[in-house]
Amino acid sequence: MADLKNNLSVLAEAYGNPRARLDYYLGQGKKVIGCFPPYTPEELVHASGMIPMGLWGGQTELMRAKSYLPAFACPIMQSDMEFGLSGAYRGLSAVIIPALCDTLRCMTQNWRFGVPGIPMIPIVYPQNRRSPASVDYLISEYESVLTMLSTITGQMMNEQALCRSIEIYNEHNAVMREFAQTANEHLDIVTPRVRHAVMKSAFFYEKSEHSAIVREIIAELKKLPAYAHPGKKVVLAGIMCEPDELLGIFEENDFAVVGDDLAQESRQYRTDTPAKGGGSLRRLALQWNCRTGCSLIHEDGKPRGEMLASLCRLSGASGVISCMMKFCDPEEYDQPYYEGDLRSAGFPCLSIEIDQQNTSYEQARTRIETFREML
Repeated sequence: MADLKNNLSVLAEAYGNPRARLDYYLGQGKKVIGCFPPYTPEELVHASGMIPMGLWGGQTELMRAKSYLPAFACPIMQSDMEFGLSGAYRGLSAVIIPALCDTLRCMTQNWRFGVPGIPMIPIVYPQNRRSPASVDYLISEYESVLTMLSTITGQMMNEQALCRSIEIYNEHNAVMREFAQTANEHLDIVTPRVRHAVMKSAFFYEKSEHSAIVREIIAELKKLPAYAHPGKKVVLAGIMCEPDELLGIFEENDFAVVGDDLAQESRQYRTDTPAKGGGSLRRLALQWNCRTGCSLIHEDGKPRGEMLASLCRLSGASGVISCMMKFCDPEEYDQPYYEGDLRSAGFPCLSIEIDQQNTSYEQARTRIETFREML
């Protein structure tokens, strides 16, 4: 149990203080690349011998960012811009920005001019993924990213290195999926805050290091007797569900999180890169075409409702809490479809607003308390 508590504490510390993780890697003489959400090709950074580190915003007072972004821009992007302008990301060798929504497209240029000291590497993913040309196009985008990364390292990535990085990332995906499943048998220990810390801390570790810690957590959990949670079980959907003050309200109301469709959490880990299909860049491009059920990725039909209903059935969840990122148009477009499908399947939904700049959670508390009474 001591090792379990220590490992959970280590990941919680990394989640709570990403700057310390950045300084740790810089102190080792390693170069670190900032990765904007949600789907930066971290494998390319890893295979180039550098550390990819997630940039998911955070709680901060917006001052300088207001000169670059409108008030209705995504809170994550506003926070990232503020951190970049204030020097909080000092030490990064570059940032990669995937242009997957209108705000991310604007961020590429805002960052280029606002934070010239940290080079910006853009990547545009194809949305017409049915076209065979989408794979060739994405490979060309990856090659452009690699060319810019090579100006930082002084050498081009090789095929063997990328194959190994893909293996490491697929292994990490499997470990995180196993953790999510194992955690549901130990909801007395893996509370909503603990679960979130384990998930998010992955963005601040080299992935094989994080896999090793989470494997130890899984092994220790499996030694313990299963715990029958007496309260309500829910699935979370959206971009992210934080900060801890909000997750603490779940715990106060005896809610357990038994699954998620969060872009910051399980969406990262549910799609592996194929083991076959050509060279490593082509396989990485095929992985993008295999992703499904995400508001930021175009696909015919709206499969998220059935995916969430299935997750509820498998996990024993009583309902879904939609964590609606403030001003996130893609999520807002998806919400009526998947909530309608969920209600048709017999699973009630609650929608709460996520805003990293929020300082009061009383409205959310009232809504969560009411939802508990409804289930």
